Amino acid sequence: MDEELRIGNLFGGAAAGGFFDIPRRPLGELDGEDIVVFGAATATPYASVGAYCADGPAAIRAAVGWPDMGNHYDFDLDGTLLGSATAIDWGDLDISDTDFEQNRERIRRTVREVTSAGAVPLVLGGDDSVPIPCLQGFEDHGPITILQLDAHIDWRDEVQGERMGLSSNMRRASEMPWVTNIVQVGARGSGSARSQDVADANEWGVTFYPMRTVRRDGFAPVVDSISPGASVYIALDIDVMDPSVVPGVIGPAPGGFHYGEVVDLIEAVADRATIVGANLAEFAPSADVGNRGALASARIAATIMGLVARQR
Repeated sequence: MDEELRIGNLFGGAAAGGFFDIPRRPLGELDGEDIVVFGAATATPYASVGAYCADGPAAIRAAVGWPDMGNHYDFDLDGTLLGSATAIDWGDLDISDTDFEQNRERIRRTVREVTSAGAVPLVLGGDDSVPIPCLQGFEDHGPITILQLDAHIDWRDEVQGERMGLSSNMRRASEMPWVTNIVQVGARGSGSARSQDVADANEWGVTFYPMRTVRRDGFAPVVDSISPGASVYIALDIDVMDPSVVPGVIGPAPGGFHYGEVVDLIEAVADRATIVGANLAEFAPSADVGNRGALASARIAATIMGLVARQR
């Protein structure tokens, strides 16, 4: 059998629409929808690795091929995905291999367009340089609390001479006046951070919950560090997951979250605060195994979408 065996084939084949079969619309077309999904393959890739997550948005969309998913019961959400809320998929932004400022401006402009219309952007990445222009798009919608879920803290000022790359996204976010609280969850092992980077983050006022701390104390301290009713942006680097769950990342680190844990945490945050935007980054399909990472990424992104829908 040449055709890939997919459970969606039992119910009519691949999804006809966008992410989780929500309607596809041309970029910029918005008519009162609550949530807008779009893909961003990269913003500012390092020359040494290039846009290694460029195929991520397409792989995440393709991970669940059931048609009419919006009407199927979702046991993670105890109901249908969107309920009475509405969502559309604008597809993927055109991304340049050489003009990185153009990439950042496209992402900034798109997020700004979504937020200005009162909708919530859900951005499928793409490497972890994508959150920088995403957060810049919230300039007129602060104050913002960032919940970063990541195996690494991303506080380098520059790497290879680049200050807007994936290792610097939280430092750049800390320089945005509308970002008033950063809660970073899931760090473990070693990454690009140096002692001074950690010291700078602590001086700024970051609240860190390394993975070992979360295992010891649970999620309650994380949730309590977010003010009730705060506007929360979720910056989710999929390498926060354990490599056994999502193997397709460039910087795997043992001891990460399992699927149910990260869903429970995001749900607890949604019970306390308002999700105003989210991005899921760092999924690299070329390193995936058996479509496991694509499926987990799609399910987590869908859960965020469903929680936003319930808040609307």
